[in-house]
This record gives sequence, structure tokens and C-alpha cells, in this order.
Amino acid sequence: MAHDLNNKDIERAKFAFDIYDFEGKARMDMFYLGDCLRGLNLNPTLKMIDKLGGTKKKGEKFIKLEEFYPIYSEVKKSKDTGSYEDFIECLKLYDKMENGTMMLGELEHILLSLGEKL
Repeated sequence: MAHDLNNKDIERAKFAFDIYDFEGKARMDMFYLGDCLRGLNLNPTLKMIDKLGGTKKKGEKFIKLEEFYPIYSEVKKSKDTGSYEDFIECLKLYDKMENGTMMLGELEHILLSLGEKL
């Protein structure tokens, strides 16, 4: 049924799904898939959301709660998402003097040119 999710995960997924069920028809627009997953404290990339069936326009595709459980389970198990610790580890590369600081220019470069466009 819920693809190896425990009862707490199922309850959380249902709660988040219900928030994005704007019409009350027990379905969610796939346009909001990324927002719903991020509301569950997951960090899927835009590429992953596209792979899972997320859409660029509202109203193109809808899913039911039972179809959302395997998506939630897959993203939860995915190793393709970064964490806070990963981010800090990357920033340590730019800490030249090993005192917990970095140059503003390097930080601007990182934030403006690396990663996904939002």
C-alpha cells in the first residue's frame, strides 16, 4: 500500500497531501509536487521532481493520495538531496584561513553561479 512507510510517515504524507488538495476532490495537482515534498522536510531537486512527473503548468496532471505514497517513499530514500551538513562542508572549501570565514566575492560567486536556477 504505502511502500514501506511507517504509520507516522503515512500520516504526515496524508496531511501534506490534503493541504495541496485545493478542490477537496482527493487529488493534488502535480504542479505542487515539489512544494508538497518540501513541506515534508525533503529537498528534491528540480530534475527529480520532473522525473517523478511534476508539471510546469497548473491543471495538466493530478494524482491521488495512493499514488503519492510511492513518490514520497522514493524521495525520502533518495541520496540525491543535500543536507545542511553537506552545505557546510562545501563552504569549508572556501575557508582559506580556517577561521570560519570566507571572502564575500566567493560567496556571491557560489550563490549566483552554482546549483539550480530557482
